[in-house]
Amino acid sequence: MNSESHSAAEIPARLNAVREEIRLACEGSDRPAGAVELVAVSKTMPAAAIEDAIEAGQRVFGENRVQEALRKWPALKDLHDGIELHLIGPLQTNKVKDAVALFDVIQTVDRPKLARALAEEMERTGRRPRCFVQVNTGEEPQKAGVAPDEVPEFVELCRETFNLPIEGLMCIPPLNEEPAMHFALLAKLAEELGLSELSMGMSADFETAIVFGATYVRVGTAIFGARVLLE
Repeated sequence: MNSESHSAAEIPARLNAVREEIRLACEGSDRPAGAVELVAVSKTMPAAAIEDAIEAGQRVFGENRVQEALRKWPALKDLHDGIELHLIGPLQTNKVKDAVALFDVIQTVDRPKLARALAEEMERTGRRPRCFVQVNTGEEPQKAGVAPDEVPEFVELCRETFNLPIEGLMCIPPLNEEPAMHFALLAKLAEELGLSELSMGMSADFETAIVFGATYVRVGTAIFGARVLLE
């Protein structure tokens, strides 16, 4: 990818186009403006590209890896007020301390051992990032997340035993399946559990996710272009 893809004009233009698509999807679904928060997925993107998005008014970002985020975001957060950083990739228990310190939202709570580690670190530090439970809606063996029929029990464990601030559910549908049925399943689970937030939908399918009630959509490629490798 050449440097022009990260020009001061191109990222804001893409960002505004995605915002407009979100607005139209909300309008078409009879949902109020502002019902959906855009999480700009900045994984593998250099700080300069992220700065372009920040300058265009974006304040909510998503990263997949704790270590990568640690290289970029402490300095960016120091420079810019109002940043909200979401962890949207798998979290290992040995990275919990760093994750709790850096992230404002952890979207990938998916097992009791991790829930316990998060609870202990939150108790130790007093910092309480909001949490989502990741649901493996396609029950894919290679993918992280709680099986749909185990979600009620796991959410109860997180809330009652570990006192985690669980606000919603998150999913990544299988690549080879129609995402709508997975979004519908996640929305049904959230409604049954009284959870208000739904993180679902990415660059290729966020408009469908909005129809099914997404409150957060995670969009990277449509904003930043093709991924680049960080040095």
